[in-house]
Amino acid sequence: MIQNLSSFIYIYPYYLIPMEPIIELKGVFKNYGEKPVLKGINLSIDAGQVIGYIGPNGAGKSTTVKILCGLISDYDGKVTVAGIDLKEDPVAVKRKIGYVPELAELYDVLTPVEFLGLMAELYDIPKIVATERIHKMLTAFGLEANMNNRMDTFSKGMKQKVLITSGLLHNPDIIILDEPLSGLDANSVIIVKDLISKLAKDGKTIFYCSHMMDVVEKVSDRIILINEGQVIADGSFTELQAQQGNESLEKIFAHLTATSSLGEAANDLMKAFD
Repeated sequence: MIQNLSSFIYIYPYYLIPMEPIIELKGVFKNYGEKPVLKGINLSIDAGQVIGYIGPNGAGKSTTVKILCGLISDYDGKVTVAGIDLKEDPVAVKRKIGYVPELAELYDVLTPVEFLGLMAELYDIPKIVATERIHKMLTAFGLEANMNNRMDTFSKGMKQKVLITSGLLHNPDIIILDEPLSGLDANSVIIVKDLISKLAKDGKTIFYCSHMMDVVEKVSDRIILINEGQVIADGSFTELQAQQGNESLEKIFAHLTATSSLGEAANDLMKAFD
């Protein structure tokens, strides 16, 4: 009996065939010098899922993201994205992906319109389509009055809005978000959280990395917890709660990854003032 129909496509009244995962990692290893960072990551992700990819600092999250985005190529194992082998055709994979990194590294001497226009050209978006899309997206983010101002005067939050727009501009099938809420005001956080939900309903796959456990808990269909280069938990928040005792994601995270009592660590820090 088929347990999960989300991985199958209906083609005939009596037949179902399995869909190919949109992202698949098989036995992925990565070392930096003698230090192992990823120790055999195996993941299979279906289209339309919102994946919360979490872990402590140094766990291997950023390395995984950089591999998926084609920024790191010297890894062992196999990675396929939308059926494309990443090592065989990294450019084709990059066209499928929209990437929003944590730090808004932009060409500050350009205006948002100039910068996003450059991004549109790189993705071969017709100019008339790009112009309309850029205007609509910047306006939705409240940047209508600033879209022709140089970005060296922008706040971190304003730059982050431009960065998010850049990552979504080419309407990618897969969206990788690495701490996308960094620097955003409360209203913009609400917009982005709602946007993630709507993108998933539109069939987009979201790979969401964050230390904000409350947000991951609310937006993710599936949560993957990585620690010391290995996946140590994988499931919906409800499934993780059932396994770990009906706790918040923050407490589940702490229980599975903390090497010592967090309360004791806080007490030790306070002793510095004694």
